Amino acid sequence: MNKIMEVSFAEARLKRACENASERQRRWGDPAAKNIKSRLDDLMAAKSMDDMRQLPGRWEELAGDRAGHFSCRVNKSLRLIVRPTRQPPPSKEDGGLDWSQIDQVTVTEVVDYHD
Repeated sequence: MNKIMEVSFAEARLKRACENASERQRRWGDPAAKNIKSRLDDLMAAKSMDDMRQLPGRWEELAGDRAGHFSCRVNKSLRLIVRPTRQPPPSKEDGGLDWSQIDQVTVTEVVDYHD
């Protein structure tokens, strides 16, 4: 059986904003809205976070106060932030998240954290 990624949202308002085309466009503008949909579609089609490494958005593990989360680029300033749903998340012996074992993520925010 080919299991695909399970994607949930940290809050109902964020889910509505991300899944509703007009809401996405109103909140983030047209190009960003299209990219958010594309990144979410990629996530929902993946088997694990490991599949995301080769896809647009430059997925990466975050550090510091965002350790344990992943980020991908929506545009020059916006980032889509997700975290493994299962806590504690699968990790490698040498530290860091085990991308190949993460098949459930929670979208926590769409943010410009460079502000």
